[in-house]
Amino acid sequence: MCSSRTIICLACLTIAATVQSLKTNLAATDEPEVQNVNFVKDVAPILSEHCIRCHYPGNEKGDLSLATAETLLERDYLVPGKPDESYLVELITTDDNGKAQMPQEGPALPAKQVELVRSWIKQGAIWPEDTMVKAKPKADLSWWSLQPLRINGPPKANGHAEFQAWQSPIDRYLALKLRESNLTPNKQADRRSVIRRLSYDLTGLPPTPAEIEDFESSPAKNAYEKLVDRLLASPRYGERWGRHWLDVVRFGESTGYEQNIIVDEAWPFRDYVIRSFNDDKPMNQFIREHLAGDVLQPDNPDVKIGSAFLVNGAYDTVGNQDAIQAAQIRADTIDEVVRATSEAFLGLTMGCARCHDHKFDPIQQRDYYRLYATFAGLKHGSGLLSSPADVKAREEKLAPLNQKHDELNSAVGLIEQTISQRIKEKAAEFEDAWTREAVNRTGTEERFDAVEAKFVKLTCVRRDDNAKSGSGFRMDEFEIWSAGKEPRNVALASNGSVATGPSRNIEDFKGAYAAKLTIDGQFGARFLSSGNYLQIELKKPTLIDRVFFSSARNEPKPEQGKFSFVADFRIEVSLDGEEWQVVATGDYRKPASIAVRDARIRDEIVLEEEKQKLAELRKQIREVKSEIANVPGLRRAWIGSRDAKLAAGPFNVFLGGDPLRKGETVLPSSPSFLGNALPSYEINDLSGESERRIALANWITHDNNALVARVLVNRVWQYHFGTGIVSTPSDFGYMGEKPSHPELLDYLADQFIQGGWKLKQLHKQILMSQAYRQSSEGNERALRADADSRLLWRFPPRRLAAEEIRDSMIYVSGQLREGMYGKGFRLYKYLRDNVATYVPLDEHGPETYRRSVYHQNARACVTDLFSEFDQPDCAFSAAKRSETTSPLQALTALNHSFTRDMARHMAERVEKETNAALESQATLAMQLAFGRDPDKEEIRAATELIESSSLAALCRVLLNTSEFIWIR
Repeated sequence: MCSSRTIICLACLTIAATVQSLKTNLAATDEPEVQNVNFVKDVAPILSEHCIRCHYPGNEKGDLSLATAETLLERDYLVPGKPDESYLVELITTDDNGKAQMPQEGPALPAKQVELVRSWIKQGAIWPEDTMVKAKPKADLSWWSLQPLRINGPPKANGHAEFQAWQSPIDRYLALKLRESNLTPNKQADRRSVIRRLSYDLTGLPPTPAEIEDFESSPAKNAYEKLVDRLLASPRYGERWGRHWLDVVRFGESTGYEQNIIVDEAWPFRDYVIRSFNDDKPMNQFIREHLAGDVLQPDNPDVKIGSAFLVNGAYDTVGNQDAIQAAQIRADTIDEVVRATSEAFLGLTMGCARCHDHKFDPIQQRDYYRLYATFAGLKHGSGLLSSPADVKAREEKLAPLNQKHDELNSAVGLIEQTISQRIKEKAAEFEDAWTREAVNRTGTEERFDAVEAKFVKLTCVRRDDNAKSGSGFRMDEFEIWSAGKEPRNVALASNGSVATGPSRNIEDFKGAYAAKLTIDGQFGARFLSSGNYLQIELKKPTLIDRVFFSSARNEPKPEQGKFSFVADFRIEVSLDGEEWQVVATGDYRKPASIAVRDARIRDEIVLEEEKQKLAELRKQIREVKSEIANVPGLRRAWIGSRDAKLAAGPFNVFLGGDPLRKGETVLPSSPSFLGNALPSYEINDLSGESERRIALANWITHDNNALVARVLVNRVWQYHFGTGIVSTPSDFGYMGEKPSHPELLDYLADQFIQGGWKLKQLHKQILMSQAYRQSSEGNERALRADADSRLLWRFPPRRLAAEEIRDSMIYVSGQLREGMYGKGFRLYKYLRDNVATYVPLDEHGPETYRRSVYHQNARACVTDLFSEFDQPDCAFSAAKRSETTSPLQALTALNHSFTRDMARHMAERVEKETNAALESQATLAMQLAFGRDPDKEEIRAATELIESSSLAALCRVLLNTSEFIWIR
């Protein structure tokens, strides 16, 4: 008979079994089996849409990557066949409130997607080995900028009266958009405005009063076209438009980063760019030369220099001994080139694919590393630019001089060999006399009979690391001890002593190596001599009997070269600084090195006739060296070099952008994002690197590459109208702006290709449009509808760029130097120790009165007038300049010595070119500054200012007006 307790237990077991059965049935009901779940088709899109944006290789939030199954399996996020034991399922399953742990951002996964994941796991969680989950970009290969050009021909001419003059294809495209927005164009601008606008646009300089008068009075129907042609033919055109291009290709003349060292051999690339624009070099050829000029024509300096583009950018000169950091620095170096290339020519931000597939554009990570492999052999630095003929001619000039130099050196060598042999033979005779210990960098003491002194001087005869020189020794502390029972260091500055001696001078860190450091009682900083002595003046005459000095006191590695010390020396004392007494020398110390030993012996054994013969031979050597130095050197430029070892590969995708985490292997090949629009290529032979750059250059400049043509045309449009048809000139991807006039952009790109990729015909096509020639006047209704004038119902006014402002001041003052090309000038003082410092000059001399494009622009360098008026830092590409307004602009333009100098020169010019009448002077000054005659009220105000102050004051005012620096 069962007890009541047993009955209760049985009942409980029965109930539990029933509940479990119900749960099982419910689970079966809630989790319907999904047949044949395919990972690639069903599950990967879920992970791609919801998860991979955070959990990708290199980012791996929570140390978890969902790109592959590896970490999911290792950490039980996936337990094949067991969805209830798979943590992944727990994370994506909603609670009673409809919330899930993942994804953290955005709504929970739909129930259907959760069930797909559960079923996939239950069916074995099969994840093909060759499948990697990737985030789907916002744009795909159908993105507008990646498509071939769409040319339907320009729309028909608009019959409305306001558009009667708008008959060119460009005008008709623009008119269509204006009519859609119920806008009408402005009337044509007056001739003065047009010539001023056009002159600045094409040359960056204002027209002269005479040029304005000739244009305004010309009866010729084609006067405007002739003006366009004349300005396009001007050599000033290349200076203006070359500056635009230098902005785009991040041309700078210092290395950037921590040291930021000046690059004195960068300017040939700048000159190449200016010449190329003046010569109207086809842009496809121009780009090919940028990428592979050194390969296309290695013996032609005028083409070879184009490939300096590759090393235009900033790069780290510090280096790192750590292998991990060195690899990262190298990866950063090539990344800079990949970004510059893709943004300048393709208008795409390929650098975003360094760590993962591009999140917005259809650019795969492997595309990035295909370009990385293309540039892998690149090294920054200076290289030979001269032609083989120049090299041969120089070698022929140097051959006899080098031969004579070698003969003289051989004669010296024979004498020195004889002396060296005698030194070896007599070494033992001298060594017995050196009884004291050698000098010690951590501390050397010299004792002597007590002597009264006010001055103590150490003279270095030889350094311990250079037996031929007494200059350049270091000293961290020099102590002078008083005689008596309670000696003290009387050399300390705190006791009133003063240390003097020539030291290495760093202008941006005064006193960094000064003699005073030897008597400050501290051992960290050191005196670095630029001569051979150190002198201490005591506060008053003192009885002394000992000195103690060092260069590496308390240093763990005193043998390092940075602690160079005296070897042979003498200590002298004086009461008046005139009469000196030697109290100690290092003559009886053991030599600090073999070289010091031999130098001592040499002084004693060299015969007089040997000295005379050596002196004569060395005099002749100096003369020959001078002749060699006078032979013109070969042309060099900052063009970089190519390292076959670096280019040899193999090349891999870096997981998460980490060069130590190697992913799939890639080869130098064409990117995939242009699909079948262009012939693809892949370089399998990695024995050289030139073929891969030529292949890339040909791929980018292929006539079917609509993307490049669109980018180039858009840049030209931007510089003419202030904003491009695409307002983000280096980003034609998803995050960039879409074109305001896509059909016009494609039409111009097609015309550009058909015209042989030449810019001047494109310029003329744009400049001959009515849209370009219209007035800049505003009206309230149009401004409300299109405040930025993107639809070009008027010509958009613009402020002059920093270079234009400076150049105009020099030009109207009559001081602009006409010379083109060559090494640049500096508006800063360049200081360098380990790192470089750029100090803006307060005074700008006549040697700087050149076009601003020839300024030696350094990275991270603030230069008055340039920086204030938004000249970009050339550390990066500047596809579009900022245009700010700040009080500093007005203060600098009004008060800088440069502006005052230009006002003075302008006044001198006006006085020279006019009579003494104040009205005439005021009129010419305004004609020079504004390109127009003043009205009566302006004449009255101007003459009053001249009378009360000076003509220079009037000129200074004119150079600081809005009319002077604005184009309308």
